[in-house]
Amino acid sequence: MHKFYLVLLALLVSGCQAKQVIVPAVVHNVNTTKQEIVVEKAHLPIIGEVEPIYFLPMKSPFLARIDTGATTSSLDCRDVEYFERDGERWVTFKLKNRKTGEEHVFEKKVERSFKVRRSGEDERRKAVKMDVKMGKEVFSAVFSIADREQFDYQGLIGRNILTGRYIVDTSTSYTLN
Repeated sequence: MHKFYLVLLALLVSGCQAKQVIVPAVVHNVNTTKQEIVVEKAHLPIIGEVEPIYFLPMKSPFLARIDTGATTSSLDCRDVEYFERDGERWVTFKLKNRKTGEEHVFEKKVERSFKVRRSGEDERRKAVKMDVKMGKEVFSAVFSIADREQFDYQGLIGRNILTGRYIVDTSTSYTLN
């Protein structure tokens, strides 16, 4: 009988082969009247490692690096000055597109302040809410204000924008128009 179980176990194990499966994103909606969860497939667009983003009302796109490891998105700002308005922290800054030369001065309420862990030293940053356009979608998202002059890309798109909105395929770029 012991041999029978060993043979049965060997057959079961040999019949089970691991497969790599891509699991589609799902959206969970709660139907409050019936208290049941309905699962729907979400058809999310696939984007690459570099994509254009518009910081509205600017007319020319900025190239942004897609970074699934970054919690918060970031943008390259100049002439940053903090001030107080009605008891709240505000900031004014210039955003200049390195490729086209287009520039715009923004005045935004500081949404939050946080610590960024970088190799060597931690850095304190402020974050503001920006109106942006990626592909055909227009939305508001939080961006940290940073000096990204030493980086190739003026924008960094993190998980606060990516989650539930895009699937990232790093083997491609420039998928959004």
